[in-house]
Amino acid sequence: MSKGEYMSVKSAVGGIDALADTSSGDYAMLAYLAYEDDKDEKLLSEPSLMKTPVVRNGKKATVGYCPDVWKNWLEEMK
Repeated sequence: MSKGEYMSVKSAVGGIDALADTSSGDYAMLAYLAYEDDKDEKLLSEPSLMKTPVVRNGKKATVGYCPDVWKNWLEEMK
């Protein structure tokens, strides 16, 4: 994921806390970083720290399994 796409997804889902996978074994390392820019760089360099799947719909995005949201997006397209 490019940095621009990452920033767009992060904004759409509500920030780093919504994007980071707290069940990841390396999540604790992310929590120790003091600055948001450092956390952004860590997530970009280690995508395994992000919840998946990342699904985009224009400026909207979800992370993790969100079938109800995806279904609503499909209904909006009709």
